[in-house]
Amino acid sequence: MKARYIILLLLPVVILSACRKDFDDIDTNPQGFTQASDGSLFNGIIQSLLPTWNEQFYINNEILYAQTQLAALTKSAWGNYTLGTEDMWSNYYTTLPAIRELERRFAEYPKTAATTNMKAMLLIVKAYKTFKMTDIFGDIPYSQAGYGYLDLSKLYPAYDSQRDIYLSLLDDLAWAAENINDTAASVEPFTTFANFDKLFNGRRDMWRKFANSLRLRHAMRIYEKEPQIASAIIGEIIEENLPVIYGYDFITPKLEAACIWPGANGFSNESVSWSFREHNGLRMGSNIWHQLSSSDDPAGSGIFDPRAYIFFEGDENEQWKPFPQIPSSSTPSAQGIPYGSHRDDMGNYHIKNNVNYSPFNFFIIGDPNNMPVILLTGAETHFIKAEAWLRGIGVAQDPMNADIEYMNGINASVEWWMDLAGRLRLPISGVKFTDKITIPQNLSASSVLMKFGSWNATSDEERLRFIYTQRWIDAFRQPWEAYAETRRTRMTPREGDDIAHFRMPYPPSEMQYNQDNMNTAVQKQGGDNPSVKIWWVP
Repeated sequence: MKARYIILLLLPVVILSACRKDFDDIDTNPQGFTQASDGSLFNGIIQSLLPTWNEQFYINNEILYAQTQLAALTKSAWGNYTLGTEDMWSNYYTTLPAIRELERRFAEYPKTAATTNMKAMLLIVKAYKTFKMTDIFGDIPYSQAGYGYLDLSKLYPAYDSQRDIYLSLLDDLAWAAENINDTAASVEPFTTFANFDKLFNGRRDMWRKFANSLRLRHAMRIYEKEPQIASAIIGEIIEENLPVIYGYDFITPKLEAACIWPGANGFSNESVSWSFREHNGLRMGSNIWHQLSSSDDPAGSGIFDPRAYIFFEGDENEQWKPFPQIPSSSTPSAQGIPYGSHRDDMGNYHIKNNVNYSPFNFFIIGDPNNMPVILLTGAETHFIKAEAWLRGIGVAQDPMNADIEYMNGINASVEWWMDLAGRLRLPISGVKFTDKITIPQNLSASSVLMKFGSWNATSDEERLRFIYTQRWIDAFRQPWEAYAETRRTRMTPREGDDIAHFRMPYPPSEMQYNQDNMNTAVQKQGGDNPSVKIWWVP
């Protein structure tokens, strides 16, 4: 009898063991990255830096260009901005587990120069991606997020305050910039890992520059709320002459930038042309027009900035005609199809189908191979330094150094954009920018300085406005960055009332899947609508 009881007790164990035989693969968490290499995961993270299709359509084109007044929204016909916020949220939180997995792996690897460089590159990408998210939404899940693939109890992460996120990321960037070793021999596993680097192709010196440039950008962004922390970072970078992404080295053009170049990386970025073609609501606005031209002559005789020819083009009659930034009831509506794919057919470039206001230049939205996704330009670092010197942030106030950096910024921006224009060509016809558009030879950085040179300013406040204006113009294809600067400074060019839009509401899916934590964050911030200021907005 006793033996029978023992057999009955052991039988379920035997059966269970038999049932689980050969089921190891089935039981493996499919989100566990058991087959993905370090490089392939990193490649996917870099790829995720591209704005999604709906982000460009519903957030950039429908909201951010209008809020920054980098362009005019001729009609507000697309109220489904949640399609854009859902895309942004999904892009970030489906990429974060890959970041966490690489963090986990790197923590277990032997600490060598190769693995340290890999860890630093990952921290820098994570910082860029997270800064962009928190600058749009405010408080977001961060420190506890991205671990659900390892532990299902972590699928509902709490929100971190934007301040805590900022300080954590700035610390990460400082560590990365200090620990990147660009003199060590390139050996495995870094050699293979670098093959998947579609941002700087394994150039460790550029990764260090990118880290310091991001520190500079975001330290300046929080200065009004954390002056001591921001000043220390800015002062360190400027006083110690730490390497940053440069546009100009005094009189020598460097024209450096952090960009993802589609054609060079084997893909075609067709989402841009789609977003403009299907949206069809953006035109050159009167606000930016008046920063590029000294008169409203439709023939363009008042244009002093060559970037006008790169950012925009004429109407159906090749006349420069801005759409009023604040239209009246009598303003004629925008017509035509300036962004249609028909313009890439041989001989059809100039057919604009009754376009009655100046549209975006077709080349910068129609070339999916040579128009880069811009993350940061050398010109921007010069403008940030110019502001620091002028205001005495982290350094002693020095108007002369401010002027030098400001001029370097204008030189860098104008020459970078003109160099880019020379690379652009349409994918089907092969027509080049230079085949269809001639920028007058008298237009250059010098003609911009004749109008916006600091010697034309009558006060320090006006000089500061000049700096903000040029940084805003340089961010023409980074509307999310222009949005940040518009909110931070309240001094970028503007017609009408001051900006009253400070953030995007959380996507509806968050109410469905992480309701309690989201409600806590909303209550803490004072609401979930665009009028609620995020932490660093003064």
